[in-house]
Amino acid sequence: MARQTASMKKTRTRYSQDYKAEALALADRVGISAAARELGLQSSQLYQWRAKAQQQQSASVREQALADENARLKRQLAEKSEELEINKKGGRVLRQAPQVKYAFIHQHRQAFSIQRMCGVLGVARSGYYAWRQREGEPSQRRRQQAVLDQRVAEAFKRRKGRSGAPRLVPDLVHDGLAVNRKTVAASLRRQGLRAKAARKFKATTNSRHSLAVAPNLLEQDFTAMAPNEKWVGDITYLATGEGWLYLAVLIDLFSRKVIGWAMSERMTADLTVDALQMALWRRKMPKKVVVHSDRGSQYCSTLYQSLLTRHDLKCSMSARGNCYDNACAESFFHSLKVEAIHGERFETRDAMRRHVFEYIEMDYNRQRRHSAIGMISPEAFEARMIA
Repeated sequence: MARQTASMKKTRTRYSQDYKAEALALADRVGISAAARELGLQSSQLYQWRAKAQQQQSASVREQALADENARLKRQLAEKSEELEINKKGGRVLRQAPQVKYAFIHQHRQAFSIQRMCGVLGVARSGYYAWRQREGEPSQRRRQQAVLDQRVAEAFKRRKGRSGAPRLVPDLVHDGLAVNRKTVAASLRRQGLRAKAARKFKATTNSRHSLAVAPNLLEQDFTAMAPNEKWVGDITYLATGEGWLYLAVLIDLFSRKVIGWAMSERMTADLTVDALQMALWRRKMPKKVVVHSDRGSQYCSTLYQSLLTRHDLKCSMSARGNCYDNACAESFFHSLKVEAIHGERFETRDAMRRHVFEYIEMDYNRQRRHSAIGMISPEAFEARMIA
């Protein structure tokens, strides 16, 4: 393993144009330093990518003005949406006495801005704060409970509402708060916070074709003792206002890290090839890796198979119609759709691209705790095991 690590350090990691574009988009939103830190890159890399992108295209003043106007409209839309949500939850208290409105504001202060709730309900913030003082000091148990609820709500928000008590407990313990699963679950119930619920989704690829298929080398053995022993890949579809966006991924079973991905409005062999090419670049061109997928036509294509052969990779395919043979890839798509997609609306494919990029590169790989690797993130697991 030491020789493997040493050899990995000799070559520079290559990144696809899609990855660079999404990384620069993230840098535009949060800043170069923050984006580099979130993605595990050097700031100088992002500056170089940005300089090259600026050489290739020049944005007009009109385009910038439109972008600013778009941002302003989005802020206004977000404010109106929050006001509508407040009206939806608090419609019954609009004609009630101020004390009832103050109690509603106090109950929902974690979910909405106090200033906006006061505006929607027609009361002054000073009146709300005066009401809180008149209510008197809560008991010690209530104060401790309030502190716990705040910490739990912060952890829940930090995980973007995607984690329930089992995944929040390690976060809170890491932050120095001694809690157990039941305590956190009770706090979530008390605050009306629920992790995003699961929904069913169906397979995407078509295995009814006459192309040659590979044997099942994996045989549902999803364990790996080192990086680049076994990779699994699959394709799913994501709905937008402009139509479908297809996503192909490759996952290293050693750490459950997504090492390659590609997105396109068409489900072609190029999609799987681009995802595999990204994985090869990020893993420094390893050999003899078992690369498992279903037997869809994209994976059986000459284009994809020739890339496997050229890099001395071992092709493995699931039995027809058996989703359990590729359970880890299915599990990732389940997490993506439940935690990041369901309940959201994406008007454009570009909006979906940004959302998926951030989920994979910032949340899933670097932050999300995975039960199969000891409730830590894939990045943390690899750093701990390879060091």
